[in-house]
Amino acid sequence: MRRKSDLPVKTCATCGRPMVWRKAWARTWDEVRHCSEKCRRARGRTERPGDPSPG
Repeated sequence: MRRKSDLPVKTCATCGRPMVWRKAWARTWDEVRHCSEKCRRARGRTERPGDPSPG
């Protein structure tokens, strides 16, 4: 049995929050980029908080 702290972690491409490996993502973990359906739909519409503004 693995502890939750031992699971792989990625950062969401939209909101920048860390996301922990889920069993539902077992086959597609390498392709997962967003933490939720909401972030996937919102991609490209807003800038992440903390990102410097261009220019």
